[in-house]
Amino acid sequence: MDKVTVYVDGFNFYYSLKRMRTVDPVWKSFYWIDFVKFFELFLGNNQVLQKVVYFTTPPLDLQKSNRQGVLFKANKLLNGKRFEVVKGKFIMKELVCPRCHYKYIKPEEKQTDVNISVQMMRDCALDNVDTIILVTADSDLLPPLKTIKKDHPNKRIKIYFPPKGFSNDLNNFLKTARRKPVLLERAKPKFLKSVMPDTVTKGNKSYTIPPEWKI
Repeated sequence: MDKVTVYVDGFNFYYSLKRMRTVDPVWKSFYWIDFVKFFELFLGNNQVLQKVVYFTTPPLDLQKSNRQGVLFKANKLLNGKRFEVVKGKFIMKELVCPRCHYKYIKPEEKQTDVNISVQMMRDCALDNVDTIILVTADSDLLPPLKTIKKDHPNKRIKIYFPPKGFSNDLNNFLKTARRKPVLLERAKPKFLKSVMPDTVTKGNKSYTIPPEWKI
């Protein structure tokens, strides 16, 4: 069997759904999806999904962080070790307005790209994966993909662009292997099949969709 691992650039993915909901409100319901179930819908008969690894940084806003936490707990409850979250962090960066020279502080996400890169290369080195599915439109992840292609030519690399997301650099990288990206904007039926019940229950534990995410 072909071992598949999905690596999700969480910020890319989440904000793509936010953009889509301005076009079609039903996309808001896709905040509350079973990630393992969703990505299994893309696999062939000879493939098995080892895990979905979701890379993100907890929001600084406590309410947003709590909503994200409930989503992760619900997915963990349903999928156990097949769903994993790897967290980065925010640092406070000082910026200067080029016009008025006013200085201000803005939070900047750090470590996500590095975390994704390290995890992909480690899984290849340990032969934990045969097919990589990278969910992102961030061209900063091109260098690790090139390294994997060079050092592990037997590993297959697929790129799924989040809705409304696209990268010419990543697309051109796929062209060298005569492959095309998967456009998740066209996967609405799979999203619909993967929405979790409003309350996810297993054993004596249950998690409920945040009210702000209900349509």
